[in-house]
Amino acid sequence: MTAVKDAAADGAGTEGQSWMAQLLQFDRDGDTFIAPQSTGPGNRLFGGLIAAQALGAAGATVEPDKHPQSLHAYFVRGGDYGVDVELHVERTRDGRSFDTRRVTATQRDDVILEMIASFHRPEPGADWHPHRTPGVELTDAIEKRPGIESAEWFDIRVNPGDTSVFAVPPFWIKTRHPIENDPLIRACTLTYMSDLGPVPVARPPGTPLKVGVGMAASLDHSVWFHRPFQPDRWHRYEVDSRNNSDSRGLVVGSLYDADGSLIASMTQEALWRL
Repeated sequence: MTAVKDAAADGAGTEGQSWMAQLLQFDRDGDTFIAPQSTGPGNRLFGGLIAAQALGAAGATVEPDKHPQSLHAYFVRGGDYGVDVELHVERTRDGRSFDTRRVTATQRDDVILEMIASFHRPEPGADWHPHRTPGVELTDAIEKRPGIESAEWFDIRVNPGDTSVFAVPPFWIKTRHPIENDPLIRACTLTYMSDLGPVPVARPPGTPLKVGVGMAASLDHSVWFHRPFQPDRWHRYEVDSRNNSDSRGLVVGSLYDADGSLIASMTQEALWRL
């Protein structure tokens, strides 16, 4: 088995690896990676999982001093639990400051995800972003356990008015357990986490947020990584609706740490058929 990085470097062996490091354990043959998938709830793989694994495979082909800068993914078709995912990485470009990779994820020879990812060697420059007033303060938010297994790795606190079975942004979130101090593994954790919340916000106005009301699915997903991410500390996820048309809803998200620093930005378009 090949991991994106040997977690033993952080003083942890295989048994001591975080859940994300374990999800990034691949069988590797050149630039093709096999990500075994366990059985799970329902019929469809969580999109954030496949996006995180695709980013991990891409990152395994770049120098470790180049960190994830952004990713742009299309969810081509739903993936299945219990079926290995093959991740083929294309080395689009290697530069002095930036590397670009294309990842195609398949199951049973069917493409389920296409991703373009960019990696950047950190360099000095301006450090600024606009302030945003929290949609909910951490002291006012209440604990919630959404009825989806993909959220089991996280502590989530939501607005007291969120009575749905989901977690609807704005909310506060952190991992239940520490994640290795590795920029790639932490970026993959952020990628996984960023897919929790956008779809409910993308629903058409006035649509009840209940299981069985309409059919929803993520279509595409982008993330920009701005500042270092510490997954086991509280972060605030703000997601805003931007458009609904042609049965598609567009949202824009921002992830802030407890001090209000902008850690990452996200966009997603989701299909909503009522």
